Amino acid sequence: MKIVWIIFGTISLSLGIIGAFLPILPTTPFLLLTAYCYGKGSEKFHSRLVSSKIYKKYIKECVQERSMTLKQKLILLLFVSFMSITFMIIYQNILIRSILSLVILGHLLFFGFYVKTKNKRFFLNS
Repeated sequence: MKIVWIIFGTISLSLGIIGAFLPILPTTPFLLLTAYCYGKGSEKFHSRLVSSKIYKKYIKECVQERSMTLKQKLILLLFVSFMSITFMIIYQNILIRSILSLVILGHLLFFGFYVKTKNKRFFLNS
């Protein structure tokens, strides 16, 4: 099972790195997923990720302080909502639509009430 976590972590890391260069993909959620997957799959991979520059730049503060800038929150929530709504349109199944609606609601509640908002201006690069 550990190999599955490492594979998912590597895919997520690849998407996160691509997201660092493409504005359409959010970097932070993919790197958070990578840290989680590597934490489950391999201590070696996890420690390499935590000591990397990309981790320190994008998610170190998010993990340690459980806080994000407003810009990071909005990009993440827009991406998750966009992807969920896209699948809701594609799949006409009421169960799938209900589950995806709960996912959107869960993200809004989690990032709205649990994750603190850092005190940075919205238009500054963060």
